[in-house]
Amino acid sequence: MRLVRGGEDTFLELKVKLSNPEKIAQGITALANTGGGLIVFGVNDNMRVEGVDDAEGVRDELARICREEIVPPLMPYIELVAFDNGRRIVALDVDGKRRPYQTRDGRYYVRIGAEKREASREELSALLDEARPLRYENVCLTGTSDADIDEAHLWSYLREFAGDAFDEQTLAKDYPTGDVLKRDLLLAAGNTGECVPTVAALLLFGRDERVAELLPRAGVTAVRYSGDISQASEIERVQLRGNLHTLYESALRFVTRYCDLWDTRPRLKHTGEENSDEAASPITARANYQRAAIEEAIANALVHRDHALREQPTRLLVFDNSIEIINARRTNGFAPACLKAIRYGIPQRLNPQIAAIFNNPAYGLQLTPGGLPLLLRQARLFSGRRPDIHAFNDEFRIRIYGLV
Repeated sequence: MRLVRGGEDTFLELKVKLSNPEKIAQGITALANTGGGLIVFGVNDNMRVEGVDDAEGVRDELARICREEIVPPLMPYIELVAFDNGRRIVALDVDGKRRPYQTRDGRYYVRIGAEKREASREELSALLDEARPLRYENVCLTGTSDADIDEAHLWSYLREFAGDAFDEQTLAKDYPTGDVLKRDLLLAAGNTGECVPTVAALLLFGRDERVAELLPRAGVTAVRYSGDISQASEIERVQLRGNLHTLYESALRFVTRYCDLWDTRPRLKHTGEENSDEAASPITARANYQRAAIEEAIANALVHRDHALREQPTRLLVFDNSIEIINARRTNGFAPACLKAIRYGIPQRLNPQIAAIFNNPAYGLQLTPGGLPLLLRQARLFSGRRPDIHAFNDEFRIRIYGLV
């Protein structure tokens, strides 16, 4: 009651009754995203206690709203308070430990003073930086719509499931992209007629130019050095941008520009003659790598990047005798214990939804199954050297050695 007498502020909201579940969900989301607070039902704006008619019913409805109307679901503390005159009020204590929270239609709210409003781009960006990495792929991107989706790519993926999951005869209209993203693939949210794609949707099926604009951190910096260390002079540096399909093909083209990829270990010509072509050449011979190992290393970096980290770019570095891929990966709670587990094929991956679609043949990429254990084995058998794996400073690094 001391809080109530102080009136509404950033952390306290007063309600006479529970009449509009949608607005109540917005208010709870705003409090949770602002750090938590209290909503008291049965008190008017003049701080007069009027009570609620059915306190138990209000409590049950609040529990339902927190469970079904807010993403991720909230576990609130709800208290029923009775006064000597028989009136009862309901106090909802909101905690924001797992923010950012959004309403079921994909909107984010914050509370400023005694008012709630939809979060601005800057506020939303700050909230997303706190997001748990395992949830980031499911966050809806404000300002996007189904117009940002490459429909040709999306529908070629869907038609691979024709006769099983996908039935074109049941479509209400031609290419209902928004409905399919929301209903079938769980890659978007929004009210009727509105489609707000998630991070996963844009990365997997977004138009290249829109992915580069909305998720610039998803790009890859590719560099070819003239030696075996990063302090050597650069031969070429490019910024690869686009959706994951485009990034994978671009990264693979960059590698094959400077290296040879083989399915099996080649028979290399070695000679001790001083006047041989190799001995006389001032240019280092192209290194050779096992194809499946390089493909898996690139795919692993694209699929399991921690997009919640903003200042850790993904880098593809090609040296004379090795290739190093440096990827953003939150190391708190990951290294060093999990580094051993992933060598045995025990997944510690981010973005499971992205990984499932990216690795599906319907996505259009011919990938060799096997994951990191395949990469380690094939690379070692091919070159005779075990790849190096390290995780520190929120980066996951893997270096694969070539055969010269």
